[in-house]
Amino acid sequence: MEERTFPDERLELIFACCHPSLGLEAQVALTLRALGGLTTEEIARAFLVPEGTMKRRLSRAKRKIRDARIPFSVPAEHLLPERLAAVLAVVYLIFNEGYSGRVDLAAEALGLGAALTELMPDEPEVHGLQALMLLDDARREARFADGELVLLADQDRSRWDAAKIARGREALDRAIALHGRGTYVVQAAIASLHMAQPRDWSEIAGLYGELVRMTGSAVVELNRAIAVAEVDGAEAGLALVDRLDLDGYQYFHSTRADLLRRLGRPDEARTDYERALELAHSEPERRFLQRRLAELGS
Repeated sequence: MEERTFPDERLELIFACCHPSLGLEAQVALTLRALGGLTTEEIARAFLVPEGTMKRRLSRAKRKIRDARIPFSVPAEHLLPERLAAVLAVVYLIFNEGYSGRVDLAAEALGLGAALTELMPDEPEVHGLQALMLLDDARREARFADGELVLLADQDRSRWDAAKIARGREALDRAIALHGRGTYVVQAAIASLHMAQPRDWSEIAGLYGELVRMTGSAVVELNRAIAVAEVDGAEAGLALVDRLDLDGYQYFHSTRADLLRRLGRPDEARTDYERALELAHSEPERRFLQRRLAELGS
């Protein structure tokens, strides 16, 4: 391939690894392991499965590559779109891991996103992903104060990166101009609404509903429940949460605990906060949950 086709060598390798002969999840998981700098444990957490399960999935994928003699080569330009969904997922999961604390990975993902917009400038989901990452990353400095986690509603907006917000919204406008209606465009639109003052919770809930229809994701439905609770009350939000099967997901329990706390049910809230604490991986999140538990005790 000519150099002008791939503006970033890392992106070239990711496209090579995301071979369509493998299932989408296998493409993403193998690429994250080989190129994304993520451990098997981190990949398992991203897919909401136990580490042992992810190890077996990676082993099966490697065996398939070996037995079927799947070639790993840079695809021709006209074949890039069929690999795009996996490439976008790889970049987004690298960003998410970085957003959780590994700043180097977040910067890596933003660089890959910028290279993707140069490589495929007419793909709305590429611009949607870049918009989403820029808008989320713009709040990085405000997410923590003196090492403690700060919720969005309590963040000091003066610490948000205005230039990144502007670039993120510009990328979102570009995606919409290209008639983008995919999952990353919708998520970017939600991220943009979250940064408005006041937040339009009805619109946010509606967009999450659209995202649920597109993905069938229980995690997305959990986020919709949070927005519904702001619109229709904690009882309505809790009713949606209690329909979900996400016992191994930290934010399921912290969300449920918060709704129960708001409903004046401290004993039940304590159980869910304790479960969330068991599942938490970062120290700032653990301290935040411990403070919530202490508040219930008082």
